[in-house]
Amino acid sequence: MPEELQQLLLNVFKNAFADRLEADIHPLLQEVKTHLYNRDFLTAFGRQDYLDAYAARWSPSRALGYLQVMTESKEQILPTVHDVNKSDNLATRIVCLGGGAGAEIVALGGFISTLAQPKPTGEQQQTRFEVVAIDIANWSAIVGKLLQNLTSPPPLSKHASATAKAANTALVNSEQLQVKFHQHDILHVDFSDLMPLLQGAHVITIMFTLNELYATSLSLTQKLLLNLTSYLEDGALLLVVDSPGSYSTVSLNGTEKNYPMQWLLDYTLLRQDHRDEAPAWTKVTEDGSKWFRLSHSLAYPIELENMRYQLHLYKRRRLSTG
Repeated sequence: MPEELQQLLLNVFKNAFADRLEADIHPLLQEVKTHLYNRDFLTAFGRQDYLDAYAARWSPSRALGYLQVMTESKEQILPTVHDVNKSDNLATRIVCLGGGAGAEIVALGGFISTLAQPKPTGEQQQTRFEVVAIDIANWSAIVGKLLQNLTSPPPLSKHASATAKAANTALVNSEQLQVKFHQHDILHVDFSDLMPLLQGAHVITIMFTLNELYATSLSLTQKLLLNLTSYLEDGALLLVVDSPGSYSTVSLNGTEKNYPMQWLLDYTLLRQDHRDEAPAWTKVTEDGSKWFRLSHSLAYPIELENMRYQLHLYKRRRLSTG
């Protein structure tokens, strides 16, 4: 993954939140951290300045980590992308559950920039992503800022040379990356309200969200996954990234039992309801613990952290009706 591209993605965040980053953001970050530690998510994500601070601090490194995930999963994701792009009228539809803070969107922008395919005429085949981000808080302003900075040339110094100005282009164009944000509590909203947003989805992502959903309600999270299983089309991918190891366990019946998130996920998606039926999903790849480490050569106004994560990629398989 080229460091030049990683720096361009960090610049998207730096430019989107320039006013916030140029001030002393640390007191605001400490307030957000306190609310998150207390699991008071309504307060942590209830103010625009908190949302700005969160996206400016935690989304940049996650965006680079997610780009690593997408790049390393390219062999699995690309057939879906290529099948879609055989038609000039279709885009790959990606639904990001819990994707309001923008890390997935910026990562997808970076991923698109690595996927230019030459046509026989020598022109570049443009990959097009239609992204739907769904989150419980109102991240619409954040999504708008990041999309604007992905699809517009970055700001230049007034002293920039004519050559620099001529070479200054957006990371992706607005036709390649279209994003719509919808505010929903995905555990409590009627699934019929989500169905139009999921229609035709080729890839569903749940990034650093599933374990929180399990911690909120095991039964409602299982219900959501089963609804996704029933609704998604053959060949759809489900990409789950979350904290690894002991940080991803869920208590059942008080403190009597702890089940790793990975076990709960496999139990829901890979179990066989009847002996003569295959599971509805196939596990394509998994890794219980991986690192994304930031290069020391990357520049950002505030300190960022490396990302440790577990990864699970599933493919929907429709059962034969005979």
